Amino acid sequence: MSDPILLADSVTKSYKEAGQELTVLRDLNFRLDAGERMAIVGTSGSGKSTLLNILGGLDLPTSGTVSVGGKDLHEQSEKVRARIRNEQLGFVYQFHHLLPEFSALENVAMPLLLRGDKIADIKQRAEEILGCVGLAKRLTHKPAQLSGGERQRVAIARALIGKPACVLMDEPTGNLDRQTAEDVQQLIEKLNEELGIAFVIVTHDFALAQRTGRVVELRDGGLHELELAV
Repeated sequence: MSDPILLADSVTKSYKEAGQELTVLRDLNFRLDAGERMAIVGTSGSGKSTLLNILGGLDLPTSGTVSVGGKDLHEQSEKVRARIRNEQLGFVYQFHHLLPEFSALENVAMPLLLRGDKIADIKQRAEEILGCVGLAKRLTHKPAQLSGGERQRVAIARALIGKPACVLMDEPTGNLDRQTAEDVQQLIEKLNEELGIAFVIVTHDFALAQRTGRVVELRDGGLHELELAV
């Protein structure tokens, strides 16, 4: 069996709140393999976003280890963690977090600009990936000129431009109407099948979760595999 893309081993995350210690994640274990699609569900406040941030190296656990591509994030400097995130992971949130003053093309190009790639190569790659998500004719449009679904597609394209092994999504359809959410879900499935990118999707939408093929529930600080109806 090949090495997992993401691996969490006995992860605990605690916070100090009003003088007391609050444990959100407790001895949690997690594994994601290449090309896998997984949904994480759970009640509000169960720690889903906290877990996603830890898996993506945006936060560190109180104890336990998280590895991305076989590298233990705890052992890396913040500079190296940032490079690992840039090269191996993509992030998509409920609110797209696009830069309003920049075009779709410029927003998508940002991760490669931060890498210092050649401008001509970045432009070509950004155009290709925007075409891949169905926005070839919207390259110069700014976020205010795009629909909610189009803005989310731009955010997905930005997550994909660095050719990550995995994309982490936090409620990617939570701010969209049902039809637009369906369009985004179909896009995720298409990208997974055609590009082999793994997806971890945190969602309250159980219908969306069931379509990933693997659903885990975050409950009492740990992950519990759910049986899917055939």
